[in-house]
Amino acid sequence: MSRILADFLYIGAGAALTLKVLCGSILLGWGLGILFAVARQCRMYRFFVSGIVSVIRGTPLVLQLSVVYFVVPQLCGCKLDIISTGIIAFGINSAAYVSEVLRAGIESLPKGQFEAAQSLSIPKFYAWRDIILPQVMMNILPALINETVTLLKETALIATIGGMDIMRRSQVIAAEQYEYFVPLCTAAVVYYILVLAVEFIGRKIEERRIKC
Repeated sequence: MSRILADFLYIGAGAALTLKVLCGSILLGWGLGILFAVARQCRMYRFFVSGIVSVIRGTPLVLQLSVVYFVVPQLCGCKLDIISTGIIAFGINSAAYVSEVLRAGIESLPKGQFEAAQSLSIPKFYAWRDIILPQVMMNILPALINETVTLLKETALIATIGGMDIMRRSQVIAAEQYEYFVPLCTAAVVYYILVLAVEFIGRKIEERRIKC
């Protein structure tokens, strides 16, 4: 029993790395996602941004992670640590999917919103910041929560480059004890607890939005 508890605490400690990568990826992914979505509404940048989004969505995440970790340092001459690599790779990947969700939300808004802003001579930056995006973000909040849950589970791929996250720690214990069932089940429990926490926060935000 004490060994199981010790293994659970060891594997659970990997949640610190997982949450660091998750939070950084959310900030980068949502920021870039908004930028991509807005840029795609402009004819000048639509084709270029759509191409970037298509490439990101059309290639495996583990490949993108490997490119950032192994190729980028060779091109730039700087070594990235595991957390930075995870944030960049997962953030950029998430941005592509967030931009698609935002695009659908933007297109679902009545055209009168845009026409009203133009008729009032509101600068585009303020129109997007104060009128369009707040409405879109509230409408697509459930989809963003789902993307966050997906991103949380995808962070397990950080183990492929040696990150001592939940998944990697479970693999270490399994290799030491020559027994995979309990360590992997323990990792599954830890991930499930984190997913429930994200969903709980999402529900609270939605409830607060409805009350407002």
